[in-house]
Amino acid sequence: MAQSLTHGATALPADWRDLFALTKPRVMSLVVFTALCGLLAAPGSVHPVLAFSSILAIALGAGASGALNQWYEAGLDAKMKRTAGRPLPAGRLDPQTALQFGVGLAAFSVFLMLFAANWQAAALLTVSILFYVFVYTMWLKPRTPQNIVIGGAAGAFPPLIGWVAATGSVAPLPVLLFLLIFLWTPPHFWALALFVRSDYAAAGIPMMPVVAGETSTRRQILFYAVIMAIGAIAPWPLGYAGALYGWTAALLSAVFVALSVQVGTRTTGEGDLMQPEKRLFAFSIAYLFILFGAVVADHWFPL
Repeated sequence: MAQSLTHGATALPADWRDLFALTKPRVMSLVVFTALCGLLAAPGSVHPVLAFSSILAIALGAGASGALNQWYEAGLDAKMKRTAGRPLPAGRLDPQTALQFGVGLAAFSVFLMLFAANWQAAALLTVSILFYVFVYTMWLKPRTPQNIVIGGAAGAFPPLIGWVAATGSVAPLPVLLFLLIFLWTPPHFWALALFVRSDYAAAGIPMMPVVAGETSTRRQILFYAVIMAIGAIAPWPLGYAGALYGWTAALLSAVFVALSVQVGTRTTGEGDLMQPEKRLFAFSIAYLFILFGAVVADHWFPL
């Protein structure tokens, strides 16, 4: 039964909202943006309808991955405060519906990409979905604290897929953008893991702070932040991006590393509010949005 929302808006039925929540819309927004930037930074032009359809396919593929992830991890989500309110652990949606929704959405996204763009982009989208569901969710995450390092490849595909959707081929710049997200994922996610460590411990998920401890995690955040900064700036001296992107990457990466130094060199005690970790996590999201925006701006308005 439909429920009323504030400000007089018409509510969607609860099951529609729950299905939408399965797609992890916050994560999807970053996926869509980086994919769009990959497409817009590619040489040549794409018909607006086909470009929209390609980005929609990537969004649906990401949503399918999120839905299948939540279907598989419903029992774990129920043990964590951060995720206990999700549709499956909260009992608002049955697992069979979630599974069918995720599989159907995945299949539709791949077929849409195939018809809107090319088989190369459709193949990459398929690989990204399978990698996230089978390699990261089912294999890596419950078994190793390196889960987010290797699994970070799943979230790094979108700009590469967007580029290939526009061109039908791979080039050095989208590969470097793939590498950037791959290296960005550990410091981004481990900053979060530090201040929700108790959740992961309660669920028995071997995240780095739970298995290796805070000190080791903090050092690795700093290590990956430095390597990521080098990777972020690399397209400029290598000649695949111009000064607009280069200076933006240098400035933002300097801030990222500075925040990581603060996180990587501190110790915490009982009742610590983890403010530096929360600042790094929040900035890391803005970092990627601004940096990928600079990729597009540099392509269309070079200095």
